[in-house]
Amino acid sequence: MLMQAMVFTISAQSVPHSAAVSDTAATGDKEGIHSFYAGTGFGSNMLYLGTTISQDHGFGYASVSYGLVDKLYLTAAGYTISNFTPFTAFYSLGLNFSHAFNSWFDISSGISRYNVAESLRDTLFSNFTYADATLGFDWRILYTKLSAGGLFADGGQFYLQTRHSRYFETPSFARDKAFFSFDPYVNILLGNMVTIETTGGRSETTVSPGYRPWRKQGQGSTIPGTRYSESFGLMEIDFGVPVAFSYDFFTIEIEPGYIIPLYSDSGTSGTEGFLLMASIFFRIF
Repeated sequence: MLMQAMVFTISAQSVPHSAAVSDTAATGDKEGIHSFYAGTGFGSNMLYLGTTISQDHGFGYASVSYGLVDKLYLTAAGYTISNFTPFTAFYSLGLNFSHAFNSWFDISSGISRYNVAESLRDTLFSNFTYADATLGFDWRILYTKLSAGGLFADGGQFYLQTRHSRYFETPSFARDKAFFSFDPYVNILLGNMVTIETTGGRSETTVSPGYRPWRKQGQGSTIPGTRYSESFGLMEIDFGVPVAFSYDFFTIEIEPGYIIPLYSDSGTSGTEGFLLMASIFFRIF
């Protein structure tokens, strides 16, 4: 994910697992029943499910991930946001399972919990849990992922995502321990949209994430002449080109991306334009 693309829309919980997959390819015969990874990185802005959860500020993170037979991963991560205190603005704990049935079809599922510092809950977001299930199809020239997810906070929220990518890598060098890889993608996100109409005929559409404080305040408003209606539709399209260098036990990845929101009120809910993220991951064992 840009994160799940640390969605990236950045899906923060998938970053360590994505690195683990690349690093496994780099280590070759070193695969075993147990694996352990550590990583750190930073980005220009953190988007999740169509909105900015870093409030258009840069962020940094550190993570640790334990893997069992390269199928089940448990990941914990802490995040810091520039100009915000405390230093650890929020943290996440995620569990992800994946299984490949053959060379062209695989499945995965995951659940993540995000907890924010109490002093920042009215500014950033409320604590929430997100779970999803994904089908993966390898068409040889294109890899497609179809994901259905649910967000659980004060109210439920349903999302659909489709991601299309084309992974390729260079021949190995440096005694077959190093290679570069590329995974350009386009991601389409669908979810709940809110249309706000006033008596003056003004209308705007914004996204409706269940983890943002403004959702409760906005939809609970009783301003005369203001009407709120909710519908399911396209939220955003994002593009990215992750470029990674893998050598033996570590992977360095840089991911530039571009976000196109499909709602009118981008200033309130998210961002539009260029994003950049850089990460480094180490395989401990």
